[in-house]
Amino acid sequence: MAKRDYYEVLGVSKSASSDEIKKAYRKLAIKYHPDKNPDNPEAEEKFKEAAEAYEVLSNQDKRQRYDQFGHQGVSGNGGYGGGMNMDDIFSQFGDIFGGGGFGSFFGGAGGGGGRRTKKGTNLRVKLKLNLAEVANGVEKKIKVKRHVVAPGVTFKNCSTCQGTGQIKKVVNTMLGQMVSASNCNVCGGSGQIVDKKPADADARGLIVKEEVISINIPGGVAEGMQLSMSGKGNETPGGIAGDLLIVIEEIEDQVLQRDGNNVIYDLYVSFIDAALGASIEVPTIDGKVKIKIEPGTQSGKMLRLKGKGIKDINGYSKGDQLIMVNVWTPTQLSKEEKQSLEDLRFSENFRPDPGKSDKTFFDKMKEFF
Repeated sequence: MAKRDYYEVLGVSKSASSDEIKKAYRKLAIKYHPDKNPDNPEAEEKFKEAAEAYEVLSNQDKRQRYDQFGHQGVSGNGGYGGGMNMDDIFSQFGDIFGGGGFGSFFGGAGGGGGRRTKKGTNLRVKLKLNLAEVANGVEKKIKVKRHVVAPGVTFKNCSTCQGTGQIKKVVNTMLGQMVSASNCNVCGGSGQIVDKKPADADARGLIVKEEVISINIPGGVAEGMQLSMSGKGNETPGGIAGDLLIVIEEIEDQVLQRDGNNVIYDLYVSFIDAALGASIEVPTIDGKVKIKIEPGTQSGKMLRLKGKGIKDINGYSKGDQLIMVNVWTPTQLSKEEKQSLEDLRFSENFRPDPGKSDKTFFDKMKEFF
């Protein structure tokens, strides 16, 4: 089923401020919170849907990409962006679930009243794609080295915080006693420390493991766009894994030039072909095709191959291939060739005579762009 628009999910306009987005999310989170709707799969899905929308719209960079490219600008295929679990939500949005009594309202589930789930660090990789891969999408397999919990590692509750992940301090003030809480500096807030570990693991019970990860890149991605795979980053003891961030780099094509979703090709034809017409083979993203050059074609004429461009990131359409015709003037002529042209120099048919129907260069640019 297609994802709903994130603004529609939260019930806000596209011009909504960050405070309006936060308030709208908080309202939905309270309404569909699992503690308030036990054993209700529909409410849980709405809770996750709202959290996913808030994760994007509360981040200025992600919101800008979403406004420009839609869901695939921040999610794509293969599980990017979506698929948030409860640990993801409660750990990432502590400011929503922790403060203001939200956590205590629901008995501290995932909120400020109990142990907070840690999240491992993210990994960032650059992925180079050629024009065909950018245009149509592609599945790539890459090797990634990530920290994972070593096999055989066991954990025990942290004795400093008694497994809560937090250290509480009571301060006497003129208004009475005030309690402040901070993450435990021994376990880092996870509430657990390593009990036993193999020799090759570090102090946190982690080892470096190389994995081959399959990535489905959607068609229409652009230079600098960043996709993410949830849970494919570094693991952390007692917490959830970070994300794998994939930064797109486009390999410049030597023949075809990208312009948005369109592709531009410079075609050079001889004077003879331009005058008499010809059938010429030209390259496209999907292979070579033949096009017809009409007799009397002028240099600068633009031809359009509909749908031969780049797929839109939202999957609605494809761009076109624009072919710029350039009539090639020979620079070296034999004596016989020169004489043949001299014989035609004063022919009426060879004299330039542009009419009103012949468009200027700027008219052509306006028409095609």
